[in-house]
Amino acid sequence: MSSLRRVIAGGDFRRLLVGQAVSGLGDWMATFALMALAWEVTSSTSAVGGILTLRLLPAALGGTVAARVSLRWDRRRTMLATDLLRVGIVAIIPLIAQLWWIYLWAFVLEAASVIFLSARDAAVPELVEADDLPTANSLMLGSSFGSIPVGAGAFAALTLLPFADAGWLASRPHAVVFWIDALTYLVSALLIARMAPLGRPAQRPTPVSNVGRLRDAAQVPLVRTVMPAAAAVALGLGALFSLGLSLVREELGASDLEFGILIAIFGVGAGAGLIIVTRLARPLLEITRYGTLGMGALVATMSLSPLLWLTYLGAFGFGLAATVALTSGMTALQSGTDDSQRGVAFAAFHMVIRMALGLAAAVAGAIGDALSAVRIFNTWTLSGTRLVLLASGILVVASAAAVRLVPRHRPDTGDAA
Repeated sequence: MSSLRRVIAGGDFRRLLVGQAVSGLGDWMATFALMALAWEVTSSTSAVGGILTLRLLPAALGGTVAARVSLRWDRRRTMLATDLLRVGIVAIIPLIAQLWWIYLWAFVLEAASVIFLSARDAAVPELVEADDLPTANSLMLGSSFGSIPVGAGAFAALTLLPFADAGWLASRPHAVVFWIDALTYLVSALLIARMAPLGRPAQRPTPVSNVGRLRDAAQVPLVRTVMPAAAAVALGLGALFSLGLSLVREELGASDLEFGILIAIFGVGAGAGLIIVTRLARPLLEITRYGTLGMGALVATMSLSPLLWLTYLGAFGFGLAATVALTSGMTALQSGTDDSQRGVAFAAFHMVIRMALGLAAAVAGAIGDALSAVRIFNTWTLSGTRLVLLASGILVVASAAAVRLVPRHRPDTGDAA
């Protein structure tokens, strides 16, 4: 039986995967709705970046809570509770159509998401065999990134509904989108409720003292090795999310439809990356390094692209490289840490991703707005948007060198490759 068939045959993993696919679709719909609101109100890349900046502080707070929860709660209960919490949060976002209200609840939503994702990724090794972890991680990431083009299309379709902005809904923009997102979290919760209870690490022998503290994740060499790649992926995504709309609309003269196509192509590239990473025979950390390197090079190339179709090619490659880097990094963490370390490791993993994503979006948007055209070596004239994307690509390439190919050690020593 193939690895894919074995993974899908597991009933509890299949329930978790389906729930993530459904809630991932709703999550991307709501993300586009939040970005659209910020752009409609201000027409500013800084405002769009502000949506992602909200992931910085809740990631830090949520990561600490996630590390503690990972030792005290059954992981199924953790996922179930945070899904139900997110149902309520998303449902009330459109009730007050003011930016401060949206920012407030987006902040709380991200804190809950860090806790959920830490429990989910730490639970995957309990649901599948060790040899099937790359396939399982690819499917989990596919449930998130693969729904980007579908989420973009669904968001656009919902905004065209005749009742979407009529009557009581007229003063509550995109309410239908947010309420459908709330329903997707409810579907996920119902599926998780049918899973068998998962083990609680505190019930097992714990070789690392005070492992409930988030800073203890930094004591694991493998965590320190994977984190630069995770931060680099988030850096590239944050810059593109913040400046991508300005790049295609103002620099390349594209329409809303062409921007939607760009998002869809990114999603297709991510899907291709999920297929490719399961077939690569190189060591996991080597794959992570090359994925990060390729992603940075593509961001830098896209920043200089004079043609829309070249930007499309870059978006495809970027989605592919980012997914390869994330999937291989996640698999390395899962297979290279023991059960007592895994919950804290993934709390740190998701905290770093969200902090880097928010910081990159805020800084890229602010600098892009502040800079006018800059002439380089009296040869190139680059806008603020292109210059910031070029710089972020170079920074991501440089971060690939921080992914050290450490030798393999036993997980119970705290060292793993």
